[in-house]
Amino acid sequence: MGEADKREAILEAALSLFVERGFHGTAVPLIAERAQVGAGTIYRYFESKETLVNELYRELKRSLASHVGEDFPTSGSPREQFHAFWARMVEWATKNPEAFAFLEFHSHDYLDRSSRKVGRQGRDTGLRMIEYAQEHHALKEAPPLLLVGIVLGILQGVMRVKWEAQGGLAVSDEDLSLAEQCAWEAIRV
Repeated sequence: MGEADKREAILEAALSLFVERGFHGTAVPLIAERAQVGAGTIYRYFESKETLVNELYRELKRSLASHVGEDFPTSGSPREQFHAFWARMVEWATKNPEAFAFLEFHSHDYLDRSSRKVGRQGRDTGLRMIEYAQEHHALKEAPPLLLVGIVLGILQGVMRVKWEAQGGLAVSDEDLSLAEQCAWEAIRV
């Protein structure tokens, strides 16, 4: 296994374990075992478990922000922008369910200053979309962060149902479209 492969294996193992057991319930030897590397190998790449989780968080936040923000339709109507934001979030979450679960369903009390900054930068596309729509009188007059929180809360709820269905409710494309419409209706004027 090459050096880059070892680092990636460690990150993948850590992600799975953090989702399964939480940050505080995951010991470094468990990560090493899952990654099929020695525990000492982890410390060649990451100074500590806190360094590892912060690097993982930043990489995932940047990946999500890049996916949502790349070629974003900044000249589109507020509803077109909202659709692009929603569709890209759903697409990323569907392709990266563990990553989405880690970012959205876990407490991140261990984040350092750099990770918190990346997290704030990652929400910028959503904030710009909300502010643009408010300037065009398409959304409720409320703090933009509150409106982003409402939309993300709906998205998180739908994704949770989708992943936890396990033989229960299957979330179809039509369901996702309905959820998008409900999210839009919740914040529009």
